[in-house]
Amino acid sequence: MNRAPAAPLDTVADLMALLADCHDAWDMPDRSGDPVDILDHDRQCAELLRRDHPADAELQVAGLVHDIGHKLVPGDDAGHGEHGAAAVRGLLGDRVARLVELHVVAKRYLAATDSAHAAALSEFSRRTLVAQGGPMTAAEIAAFEHDPDFAAAIALRRADDAGKVVGLPVRPLDFWLPVIERVAATR
Repeated sequence: MNRAPAAPLDTVADLMALLADCHDAWDMPDRSGDPVDILDHDRQCAELLRRDHPADAELQVAGLVHDIGHKLVPGDDAGHGEHGAAAVRGLLGDRVARLVELHVVAKRYLAATDSAHAAALSEFSRRTLVAQGGPMTAAEIAAFEHDPDFAAAIALRRADDAGKVVGLPVRPLDFWLPVIERVAATR
């Protein structure tokens, strides 16, 4: 399913409103996907990245916005990374947008190269992996390993897969406002 991309986000206020709208919004319209809503999942992901990569604000913000494509174009799991990247590129810069897009690519990479990671994927992630292209081929693996954002994309993917804990306490969305503003100001 390849749908038209969502309109770009023009301001940090627009992004914050979209993120707030992700409360009680789900990666699949019928709620058959992850066990937490998009906002909770994205905040968990950002928290994990803040803990593990405290000096990389762009990576943390990418974690916070990586699944907004589900809200922007509901039901397009295969394209949600591209939709989210297109929406934030002008506001948050190329690196954040690339990481949002690459979090799906990194899933395909890990499915092909890390059997323990692949086995630990949620049932929903295993189902959507097929729609997203399945595990990478050897040629795709070699190309992705040379991508300048490879390590950050893998970190984002690992946080993405770990950030699906029902009831996990995370910081409120407003905590992230100054971080988003700094990233937007330096794009």
